[in-house]
Amino acid sequence: MTINIGETVFFGAGRFLRTGAAIILLGTAGCSSTNGPEPVAAGMGPKDTGTFPNLNIKPQVAAPQFTEAERNAKLAQLKADENAQGAKGGGPKVTDQAALKDLAKKHGGETLKQIEGKCDPALDPTCK
Repeated sequence: MTINIGETVFFGAGRFLRTGAAIILLGTAGCSSTNGPEPVAAGMGPKDTGTFPNLNIKPQVAAPQFTEAERNAKLAQLKADENAQGAKGGGPKVTDQAALKDLAKKHGGETLKQIEGKCDPALDPTCK
């Protein structure tokens, strides 16, 4: 039994090392190439200007900035839209809690009767 364990360990390790070496060789062969770096299209990529950037110069803005009046107008429009949506989706306002409790007691039993009373022969072959 000890001999079999030794064979498995030593021959298994050799197989593992050979497989690892093959993977490493294939990986390096796939990554190496004889071509140099790809040329970058004109006008793209980083450019060495030979100077450091001056952080004291304010950068150009991409778009004109909002004025205070425009900002306030947009915020008022958003607030009006928010209030309009809140009024629509509020749901029913029921003040009679006793009626709701009575509905909850009856609803579960009725729903179960409807579900149990119907069966689909395509889904349940024992359905009659």
